[in-house]
Amino acid sequence: MTAASQNAFSELYSAYAAGCIDPAFAMMLEAQSLMRADVRSSVALSEMISGSFLEAAPVARLSEGALERTLAMIDALEAPEEMQRAAGKSAGDALSELLELPEPVRSAALDAAGRQGWQMLGLGLKRLRLDVGSSMDVELYRISAGSKIPRHSHGGNEFTMVLSGGFTDERGSYGPGDVCINGPRDTHQPVADDDEVCYALAVRDGGLRFTGVMGMVQKLLGVR
Repeated sequence: MTAASQNAFSELYSAYAAGCIDPAFAMMLEAQSLMRADVRSSVALSEMISGSFLEAAPVARLSEGALERTLAMIDALEAPEEMQRAAGKSAGDALSELLELPEPVRSAALDAAGRQGWQMLGLGLKRLRLDVGSSMDVELYRISAGSKIPRHSHGGNEFTMVLSGGFTDERGSYGPGDVCINGPRDTHQPVADDDEVCYALAVRDGGLRFTGVMGMVQKLLGVR
């Protein structure tokens, strides 16, 4: 990840620590912190700063039953791993690969694969839409070794984090834990490394706009 993109992405750390971040970015940060020690340190620092502000804030009374509801939510999030694996039985050939993804992406991917399955986008390219209660578009991409995502621009901002393997585009190469950030003016074509499958998590607030033949097909079908 370039220095510029790292600085842009780090603005989310304080929002995450304060608990006011979109669920998609929360999932991305939690997964990234498992893969990168520098991110863990940044998040920990942000949480420490937010904690100091919280301690200085006026005391607020909890609504009746708030503690019980919170504990129930925590129990739901901490489902046994056996249940997570069971949810992914219909994930097909990619099941073993999904099980290797960092949490909480793994759980979301197993659930989505079991409910709706993968969408084929082209030779060596599959997409899985994740439902994490976000206002953003959240998608998991599986790019076979050496395969590519068709060249495209973006209808908004896009954050793409490599979970395993790696890819290269016009601006650089990205490996596990790296985040590629693109805006409405950016056009690129990610190509997976030749030696292994690339899994990438994409979070965006606008659709993809393909160029060339894919772009014409996209317009005719009215899809994104």
